[in-house]
Amino acid sequence: MVGKDRAKPIRELDLERYRALYGLTAVVLSNFAIVAVAIVGVWRLGGDKSVIIGVLTAAFTAVSTMTTAYLGIKAVSNTAQAMAQGDPRRTPTPPTETPTPTFPSPRTPDNPHP
Repeated sequence: MVGKDRAKPIRELDLERYRALYGLTAVVLSNFAIVAVAIVGVWRLGGDKSVIIGVLTAAFTAVSTMTTAYLGIKAVSNTAQAMAQGDPRRTPTPPTETPTPTFPSPRTPDNPHP
């Protein structure tokens, strides 16, 4: 029963799934926290319109920045990983021989001016 004491090794695909799941969970929970703080801030400030606009603008900026950063980092990470592994789907095809363009020869006018 020596093998039962050791944890099973995590496959690379499972590890990436866990990273994506926990990263997305962290972003969603952070966005909920930002929204909750914005709601409490608007509620506690008594309804002054200029303050409400400032709080909501800051909250929207924070949520969109957090989400965009996560998606951008995830996209770059996926691209780098695919390039490092030599993903056969992303290998460029060798260029085919392209024909050289032929241009028509200049034509002399039918009726030259006298």
